[in-house]
Amino acid sequence: MSHEIAELLDARLAAAPVVPLIEASDPEVAIATAEALKAGGLSVVELVLRTDAALDCLSAIVDSTSGIIVGAGTVLTVEQAEVVQSRGAQFVVSPGLVDDVARFCINAGLPFFGGTMTAGEVQRAYALGLRTVKFFPAKLAGGVPMLKAFSSVFRDMRFMPTGGVSADNLAEFLALPSVIACGGSWLTPKDAIAAGDYEAITRLAREAIKIARPTDA
Repeated sequence: MSHEIAELLDARLAAAPVVPLIEASDPEVAIATAEALKAGGLSVVELVLRTDAALDCLSAIVDSTSGIIVGAGTVLTVEQAEVVQSRGAQFVVSPGLVDDVARFCINAGLPFFGGTMTAGEVQRAYALGLRTVKFFPAKLAGGVPMLKAFSSVFRDMRFMPTGGVSADNLAEFLALPSVIACGGSWLTPKDAIAAGDYEAITRLAREAIKIARPTDA
């Protein structure tokens, strides 16, 4: 099953290489946000562990939606990785690279995107057996020029830039062959969610796909 999830995740990201972040304190809001993103064509989401109710929100999306691949973000420890796996997370994202978390996910068959921003961290990820990592915070860590430098050295590595990615620079990041997808919170603005304007989220998702796949638009 883990191999199937990895293949499905790769296929989804190849079709729509954008991973929206969902931060929620209310499970119903989390479900509505995920459904709005799916309606716009984005069916891979990252529920970040940044609120006290984040785990309940994760479970709610897993249990109450269909056709959405749900990952857990801001996973800092092995204990958190164990919990999100038990709650149904299908992939794990961390802001940094911790060997124990990486090894747990690898052994559990969970796709893992550990955060990197230096050549040393990317090399460590490679040595651990990872071939896809998060690049965070993408804009502050050097953006496209830094990724180009990494890609010339680490030819087998793929990256998911997150942090400072927006509709304005999405195309520039995705133009790099080593970038598998971009993550970001611009697709889930807090003001739109607070107002219950889920149509706005769907529009942002559609806009992101048009940027990512202009020939398909």
